[in-house]
Amino acid sequence: MAIEDNPESRLRYGEELRSRREGAGFTQEELSVRAIMSRTHIAHIEAGRRRPTVEDAQRLDDVLGAGGVLVRFLPARGEGLAPERFAEALELEQRATVIRTYAPKLVPGLLQTKAYAHEIFRSWFPPKSPEERDALLGTRLARAQVFDDCKSPVAWYLLDEAVLRRPVGGAEVMCPQLRHIANLGERGRIRVHVLPFAVGPHVLLDGFVTLMWFNELPPVAYVEGLNTGRVLEDPAVVRNCQTRFEHALGDALSHQGSLALIKTVADDYEHAEQS
Repeated sequence: MAIEDNPESRLRYGEELRSRREGAGFTQEELSVRAIMSRTHIAHIEAGRRRPTVEDAQRLDDVLGAGGVLVRFLPARGEGLAPERFAEALELEQRATVIRTYAPKLVPGLLQTKAYAHEIFRSWFPPKSPEERDALLGTRLARAQVFDDCKSPVAWYLLDEAVLRRPVGGAEVMCPQLRHIANLGERGRIRVHVLPFAVGPHVLLDGFVTLMWFNELPPVAYVEGLNTGRVLEDPAVVRNCQTRFEHALGDALSHQGSLALIKTVADDYEHAEQS
């Protein structure tokens, strides 16, 4: 029977990991080198603040000779709610006090309307069943509840102009989607900046990145590509991502200029839908 993922089960898992590490005579640093993980990540797992991925648990189990215990008793999340590669980032997202995201092609998940998210899930390969899509949709919409708090997290979004121009679901989906983003920006709930096509190449062309800051944890970066997603914790790597974000932000339109462009493109979609 799977162990439910919650703070208590993560704490028990962390205590088991610490006991086996100390029994093997390893420091956290020595285990991190052998398991190809950061020492900070191992420290957070042992303290019950983080949950390792299945791949992390397998490496820890192999290094410590735990006979599969650290994989079998890994606290499990509900199936179908999020890809494993994104599960850790999703948990961190809910705890973040500051979130800064660069999106190169699609509206970031926290900003997606129900109709937009539905179209994204319909395009996935291999295809998902209607039940799986409904579960994913529910998770995505629940994530956006972080904006129900009027102050935390402080959220900045850097959007490539392609995000506005790609007609996901057509004009009838894009028009309300862009107006939703503009509304959040006008209410001051988020800051949004658009990198116009005219900028040309920039330092974030490599792909999607989310930067997160916390009260009790060091900052992290989450990067994502085709069938891949990874939380980065190394301070030098995270700082590099932060610097690149700031560099690209300097090339973007102002918050007010970006809102004006978003509303203009929304108007264009509305006119296209009417015609």
